[in-house]
Amino acid sequence: MLTIHAADEVRTGRDARPIEDGAVAVEGNRIAAVGPLAAVRERFPQARVRSWPGVLEPGRLHEGPLPDAPSPRERIHAVLKSGAVAILADYADSPELRAAADRNDVLVVSGAVPSALAESERADLAVFDETGACIATVCAGRLVHRRR
Repeated sequence: MLTIHAADEVRTGRDARPIEDGAVAVEGNRIAAVGPLAAVRERFPQARVRSWPGVLEPGRLHEGPLPDAPSPRERIHAVLKSGAVAILADYADSPELRAAADRNDVLVVSGAVPSALAESERADLAVFDETGACIATVCAGRLVHRRR
């Protein structure tokens, strides 16, 4: 199923010009299109549209120790709630934590992760409100966190 994630503004990368009333079309675990909402809807008229207030941008890398929580699954979920879709391998310090990351498609990396939204790339994105709080996280095409 194809889903369009639309937001007040889409930032496709660090140095890219923001797209006002932008959208990212996601099919499976990949990005199918990025651009103005009207153009993306025209290209995929049957797609489900999720509209988010705020700024949609690439998912983040959680660079420090994972938050404390009662279980590895809850530690990973806390990371997803922050808009991160990847963690550093140095902090995935147990087989249980790595398994929880794997079950949720969270990347375990030794360095930086791709930080651009582009067609055919893995669909990792997050939406942030005007205060900087994460309101939605999409990891490998799946909506894994939503605050509403």
